[in-house]
Amino acid sequence: MKTHSCGKITEKQAGVRVVLCGRVDSSRNLGGLWFMDMRDWTGIIQINFQAFEGDMDLVKSCYLESVIKVEGTVRLRPTEAINPHRPTGRVEVLASRLDILSSCGSDSLPFLPCGKIEATEALRLQYRYLDLRTPRLQNNLKIRSDASLKVRKFLTERGLIEVETPILCRSTPEGARDFLVPSRLHPHRAYALPQSPQIFKQLLMMGGVEGYFQLARCFRDEDLRADRQPEFTQIDIELSFVGPGDIKGLVEGLLASLFNLGENF
Repeated sequence: MKTHSCGKITEKQAGVRVVLCGRVDSSRNLGGLWFMDMRDWTGIIQINFQAFEGDMDLVKSCYLESVIKVEGTVRLRPTEAINPHRPTGRVEVLASRLDILSSCGSDSLPFLPCGKIEATEALRLQYRYLDLRTPRLQNNLKIRSDASLKVRKFLTERGLIEVETPILCRSTPEGARDFLVPSRLHPHRAYALPQSPQIFKQLLMMGGVEGYFQLARCFRDEDLRADRQPEFTQIDIELSFVGPGDIKGLVEGLLASLFNLGENF
């Protein structure tokens, strides 16, 4: 449906016809000249309706957070209109066509994801889909994705393989209580969710897998801690024929690689 992402439009695309999809972040009428900021998960681009060929009533009916599709031509902004605080601040899109894919009513939003007033935590959790649109959570999701990719790349380059271990298993002695899942095939019996993949790691080592890692989901029925909740992810690594120094060197190298993701990590 689209040819480019909003936050990826640069001066190199000047004169190029583009099709963009995203949400209305803001709109303003400057003496009959209508502008709109359009947002997707890559960033924000300004849309200029000076050359719009359609009905302006359609533009005015685009309330904040409405999902729209815009066709137009990229052009450089006038020098006095450049926004130095935005990556796309030197360009704008002259819209020739607008389609509303999903309309949002003017009074139907409990809070604005990118508004100046931050919603309470209870409201953000109640309307989680709106909270996920905020730059903070969008950035958090990207950081986690980048970190997972970095872990996999670092460890596979050093000869380890990633193995996925079962989630439904039998109960094993651990440091907390198990979460239980009733079995449909075996009445009155239950599976236990793993507190860690410890027994599977031992089986893999005995089975001849000399280097293994996993981004493992763990489940522990215990009181909350500062760095742990009932369901969490941990990086498991198991190696054969190594000493303590080898393990420490590998983990230190992994952490150094992770923290080079950027200043926001």
